[in-house]
Amino acid sequence: MSLNNTSTTDTTIPALKAIQGDLDKIAHACHHEPFSVLGNQTHHNDKWFIFYSPDTDQLSVTEKNIPTSRIANSDFFICCNQIDEIEEHYLLTRTDTNNNVTSFHDPYSFKPQLHDYDLHLFSEGKHLHIYRILGAHPKNIDGIDGILFATWAPNATRVSVIGDFNAWDGRRHPMRSRGGSGVWELFIPELTDKTLYKFEIRNRNSGEVLSKSDPYAQQIQLRPDTASVSRNTPSFKWQDNSWIEAREKSDWLHKPLSIYECHLGSWQRDENNQFLNYRELAHQLVDYVKETGFTHIELLPVTEHPLDASWGYQTTGYFAATSRFGTAEDFHYFVEYCHQHEIGVLLDWVPAHFPKDAHGLARYDGSALYEHEDPRRGEHRDWGTLIYNFGRNEVKNFLLSSAVFWLEEFHIDGLRVDAVASMLYLDYSREDHDWIPNQHGGNENIEAIEFLRELNIITHTNFPGTMIMAEESTAWPQVTRPTNVGGLGFSMKWNMGWMHDTLNYFSNDPVYRHYHHDRLTFGLLYLFSENFILPFSHDEVVHGKSSMLYKMPGDEWQRFANLRLLYTYMFTYPGKKLLFMGCEFAQGSEWNHDKVLDWYVLQYPYHAGIKKLVSDLNRLYIQQTALHKYDFDPGGFDWIDCHDTDQSVLSYLRKSENESIIVVLNFTPVIRHHYRIGVPALAGYEIIFNSDATYYSGSNAGSHSIIYADNMAWMNQPASLELSLPPLAGLVLKKIS
Repeated sequence: MSLNNTSTTDTTIPALKAIQGDLDKIAHACHHEPFSVLGNQTHHNDKWFIFYSPDTDQLSVTEKNIPTSRIANSDFFICCNQIDEIEEHYLLTRTDTNNNVTSFHDPYSFKPQLHDYDLHLFSEGKHLHIYRILGAHPKNIDGIDGILFATWAPNATRVSVIGDFNAWDGRRHPMRSRGGSGVWELFIPELTDKTLYKFEIRNRNSGEVLSKSDPYAQQIQLRPDTASVSRNTPSFKWQDNSWIEAREKSDWLHKPLSIYECHLGSWQRDENNQFLNYRELAHQLVDYVKETGFTHIELLPVTEHPLDASWGYQTTGYFAATSRFGTAEDFHYFVEYCHQHEIGVLLDWVPAHFPKDAHGLARYDGSALYEHEDPRRGEHRDWGTLIYNFGRNEVKNFLLSSAVFWLEEFHIDGLRVDAVASMLYLDYSREDHDWIPNQHGGNENIEAIEFLRELNIITHTNFPGTMIMAEESTAWPQVTRPTNVGGLGFSMKWNMGWMHDTLNYFSNDPVYRHYHHDRLTFGLLYLFSENFILPFSHDEVVHGKSSMLYKMPGDEWQRFANLRLLYTYMFTYPGKKLLFMGCEFAQGSEWNHDKVLDWYVLQYPYHAGIKKLVSDLNRLYIQQTALHKYDFDPGGFDWIDCHDTDQSVLSYLRKSENESIIVVLNFTPVIRHHYRIGVPALAGYEIIFNSDATYYSGSNAGSHSIIYADNMAWMNQPASLELSLPPLAGLVLKKIS
């Protein structure tokens, strides 16, 4: 009997009987290739359409009003009549068991949509824009609108798209396998913007069924919800071309860079203690950063993350701006508004590790896919997180395309790469028995090193003028040297040694500082081996480390004087600058991500004075070429005297081609009268900055603003002058033209 000529659903018909096992697998959500069963099928000379539609009373092919028949008390419907009259992408009309009627195009009438070349590049780890292929993307296919879903799950036996459109039922929309690529895809017509979805994945070996957020999602629900959210192609019209063009031509090595590190959730909030929107933050932050003189804002991660207390460093959404502060379009606006007001935007980015949350990347397809199987390589014990397997091309591609995504789609000016040291060393923070050497027997993570080099080559080549900065705390060589000479290729790295030595020195009571003078001078031995940023970051004002103010010894006056001196030292020392929010006005309490900064303290003169001082130091640093042009070059620095341990005084020159800036720092609360220093010319010198000025709530001690040099060689300089050094203060002098 020909199946085309009957409406029976008797499974004794050979054609149906032959596929009964496949139908059972579809119904139990464990079929590897649903397109071989559903939609338009041919068996020998028989043709039919099969649809799987639970909770359905009636189903028909809409255009010709061709009815279907239910197959043997199942949720399958078959159409055997007028087959040749049915269009390629037929419309179905469904009446459910509650008598609701809907119409939709059958997803199983569409051919594969992903190009083989894209899948090949992905498997090679070379697809920089794979985020435009994998994930959920609105498409118009043959005149029909819908969403194309795709995900990488090579160890799955079945992957389905689940969402609010199909009652989160993994049986309804199983995906097409793209073979050896490990990629699965499905175009679902009629779905629109803001569709909630996840991928339901059945592991090939264990049969475990997982519900996972989309790794490539560009929007994720606000925590505690974890569904991915489909987005239309962004319609944001960028108007920052002048900034981007200037950035491409910028010589950042020789320009001032002063970074305001900011956690958006605790910088400011509204009157109800609710988060501000990205757009509100843009206006308020830009006004404040312009007032205080910083050149760039660095955001603690705004990549989506489930736990506020992680500060964003346990990321689950590498392509999604967190919904805490609004939409992706709102974040576009934030970046553009900063650029229009000459403020750069840097983003903390975390490719070292990821959290174990069940909805995230951990054992994504039931196997150790993004991470290593062996916890000795795949787990950070200290942080309770998992380590990326940088030797797997698809994992490397995931991270590289994330970096490209933020630089290209959001015009971010640079990335600060978190926890680089943990990536470089296989034995990072591990006991002797808890790590596996590389193939050469060493502790270097060879795959991670190659990943970092590739990251820097790609970003610097494709986005000229952007900066990639390493938080790297070890003596690993050539972190900021080009890859073609064996370096890692970063633009800059944080100078953690300088930070630790400096804070250790300042923590000492001034009476003991002469014993620790080398803490301030040792850093010059390695200072120009890398391109350094001087960081006083969020990590230094949490977990019992005290605020910057309360790291300083002494009574209230001395604490504030020490802090003014510390910032003077920082802004005149070689290296780019980074200061965490709240430090610029001497917040007294440690930073708490759950609370807004203590802005009220600005009503007190000492705190207001610190803010004025930081603002003026920023402007001094920017305006005086000698203070920034050769931050990474020994030609930009000379000691005048680094040996005065008895009086705890340092003096040095900052230089450019045509000028010198003199810096003298007194680290004791004693006024040093008649203090002689060598100077490079017999001339008049003006004190252009005094951290002890009354304007900053200092004592206003020290020399008058103009001092004339004596014709007396001193400290290997041809002339010299006498100063009165104010207590716990720094002076900056410049030759009068």
